[in-house]
Amino acid sequence: MKEIDSTTIGNGREKVAIIGLGFVGLPLAVAFMRKGFPVIGIDMDERKIRAIGAGKSYIQDISDDEIERAVSEGDLFATTDYSVLSSADAIIVCVPTPLSNENAPDLTFLINVTRQLVPVIKLHQLVVIESSTYPGTTKEIVQPILEQSGLEIGRQLHLAYSPERVDPGNRSMQMNEIPKVVSGITERCLERVSALYERVFDRIVAVSSTDAAELTKLLENTYRLVNISFINEFARLCDALHINVWEVIQAAATKPYGYSPFYPGPGIGGHCIPVDPLYLQWKAEQKGASSRFIEIAHTVNESMPAYIVDRVQAHLPSNKPLTESRILVYGVTYKKDTADMRESMASPIIRLLLDQGAELRYHDPYIDAMQVNDGTKLNSVALTAEEIAGADCVLILVDHSVLPAEFILEHSKYIFDTRNIIKSVKTGAKLVKLGDGAKS
Repeated sequence: MKEIDSTTIGNGREKVAIIGLGFVGLPLAVAFMRKGFPVIGIDMDERKIRAIGAGKSYIQDISDDEIERAVSEGDLFATTDYSVLSSADAIIVCVPTPLSNENAPDLTFLINVTRQLVPVIKLHQLVVIESSTYPGTTKEIVQPILEQSGLEIGRQLHLAYSPERVDPGNRSMQMNEIPKVVSGITERCLERVSALYERVFDRIVAVSSTDAAELTKLLENTYRLVNISFINEFARLCDALHINVWEVIQAAATKPYGYSPFYPGPGIGGHCIPVDPLYLQWKAEQKGASSRFIEIAHTVNESMPAYIVDRVQAHLPSNKPLTESRILVYGVTYKKDTADMRESMASPIIRLLLDQGAELRYHDPYIDAMQVNDGTKLNSVALTAEEIAGADCVLILVDHSVLPAEFILEHSKYIFDTRNIIKSVKTGAKLVKLGDGAKS
């Protein structure tokens, strides 16, 4: 058996392998390369491998120039071949952990990757799991599979967990500036992962167990789900009371203690916030417990598309029915300034509008084409004066920085703004906002 020198971690000579080159894995690879690490990238998607080989980036926050330079200088090698992992000192796993159709954890990708590691891992390698998951996964699922290699965790092989903290579209903070939570199965495992990650991240936060690190990620996103769902419910309450929620939030935000503002919207999308709390709920139920907060927040979030469609219809000029209306949707991504549609609430909103007979068109500067839930394909239309004027309603779902507010105002008949991006009406357009208390 080939032995890897256990002293290489932390002395600047180590090679890092990253499995899963998606929205987490590729930015992480870049972060390591910027600190001088050579990186092996593994992904089963041949399109990603070909793109990297051609010096092309498929992640918005990473430039083609950076990928091209890394490939040409030998700092990044991407492949589907797991056998190359024998040359790596550390292997970091960043594969998806989605939900099943029953809203239960689906660890298929993580389990398959772990099984493929068994015949190729070497003595003294470090394996780090970054995929979001429920507490107990690293210790109860990953560790037993890796031990099939015959290597003892903590002495011959080191296993750690470090939850990813990627914020797509955030250009105000680099990945290495975000504190990095780390944990290990044993003290030696924790030492190894800390020695590696402290060379990339400005601050390392070590916790006592992999269970605690796994739960840390779930807490972060459950906190956001609960608070955003609450403020969406509060916006609906403001509609019923005919009080402007945006004014109330602005006033409350002046309190210098005990309050953090959250803002309404069409619902929570993305790969983490709607998913991670359900991992926590599932794990709690396995232990005979549950979280009412998660249950209620999930229900509120899932109900937002129907509420948005109802409000759009209620304010159509001259009580025009949706069956005779053209709706122009602005923005279909799950958050501003990204090209990411994972779990975007735009899809169920558009599906509901189509089901109710509306003629639907959309514009998004980041998404040229999209498929609605049933497979219906739509193409982004140009945001022209004619397109806006031809719509019975311009429905703003995403507050992209490039949104031309004045241009939309100038040519619209009716705007339904779910993000409070349109601040005032200077023309004859009718403006309604989510939670502004406007009477139907």
